[in-house]
Formats: sequence, C-alpha cells, structure tokens
Amino acid sequence: MVLRQPISLLRSELRKLQNLIYHNVYIPPKVDQAVVDRFHEIYFDSHAFSKTFWMGVSVRKCPFDLWLYQEILYKNRPDLIIECGTDLGGSTSYFASICDMIGHGRIVSVDIADLKGRPQHKRITYVLGSSTDGKTFDKVKSMIKPGEKVMVVLDSNHTRDHVFNELKIYNALVTKGQYLVVEDSNINGHPVFPEFGPGPMEAINDFLKENSHFIVDKEKEKFFISFNPKGYLLKVK
Repeated sequence: MVLRQPISLLRSELRKLQNLIYHNVYIPPKVDQAVVDRFHEIYFDSHAFSKTFWMGVSVRKCPFDLWLYQEILYKNRPDLIIECGTDLGGSTSYFASICDMIGHGRIVSVDIADLKGRPQHKRITYVLGSSTDGKTFDKVKSMIKPGEKVMVVLDSNHTRDHVFNELKIYNALVTKGQYLVVEDSNINGHPVFPEFGPGPMEAINDFLKENSHFIVDKEKEKFFISFNPKGYLLKVK
C-alpha cells in the first residue's frame, strides 16, 4: 500500500499532463527572467534582426515574432491586415506570402516614405502618408469592406506619443477576436535600448488604462523572447 499510492498518484498526474498536451494547453514554464533578458539584449545588440530576410527582402523582426504572425493569420483568418510602417516591405511581403498559403487575406501598408523597389503583390496595397494623419486614416478605413475581419500592426514611429495616437485611432478598426499588435515594445529598457525614451511599452500601458476592449495575450510570448512584449493585444469586446 505504501508503494501503490505514489505510483497511482504519478500515473494520475501523467494522464493530466498528457491531456494538457493533447489539447494544446500552454503551460508557462518557470524561467530565470534575468537570463532571458540577457539573451534578448545580446541578440538585439548583435543586430541579427537587421540581417533577417524574407524572400530576399529585409524584414527587421525577430524570427520568433514572424512565426507567431503565421500562427495568428492561420488561426484567425483576418480579411484585412493594416500595417502602419512599411519600411522596405519585408514584413508586408511576408504577410502576403502567408495569406497566399492559406488562400485568404490582403494587406494595406502605410508609410510616410515612398521607397522604390518594395515588393509588389496582388494582395498588397501601399498607402503613402503618416499613419496618424486624418486623411490617411480615412483612406485606410475606406478600404475596409463591409463585414471584413480586420487586424492591425503598428510598426512606424516608436515614440510613446505617436504610438499612443495610433492606438487611439486604429483600435476601432480591429474586429473582435482579432489582434492589434504593437511592435518594438522591447525598447526603452524592456529590456533593450534603455536610452530611447518613452516608447511603445509606455503607450501600451497608458492605452490599456483607458480601454478595456483589449487584453494582453501573454501566450504570444511563449518563445520567451519577443520584440513585442505585452504588444499582442487581443480584442475581446
């Protein structure tokens, strides 16, 4: 009897663990955050992200975040992805490629610079202008078709005030059940680039104080390192 009880208990716990695994339940591991932050700093300071390419075009994102994006697009099937901040168009092209693979979705990408040589694709529409300019916003809004599911990615000017303004105006375009992603919330000491000053993380914190329609989806940080900590905002109401 002394031996059977621990074995029975162990089997019971193993069955529970198997059920969690089979049902894709995420179990947050216990990690040393200082170790994670230090690796994050080393990776960021190496500028490896600036040497990351999608189909030959610079993406400038953490590969872990790119992987998360394809999971989100496959599961949520947004009809329209609004991207604020095109840069060279690497992530825009990436989104279009994933949409091709799942056979669904298109991208509207906004930037103040009209850079030549950006990827061209039937699913991509480029809009020239500041993301927070009223005329630009109205143009983007007019591209949403009735009943479409909309996801938004904010990756332009990373100062707190600019990102906060983007959050205030673009959150209304996001459909319930879709994501509003705030990129590069890792800067200003979260944990990298401490000298930047108030940025996306501060904008997120201030935005969530006044808007209860979104929650931070911490499961999107399951790879431990993300350039967008607290930045995967899920619209729940």
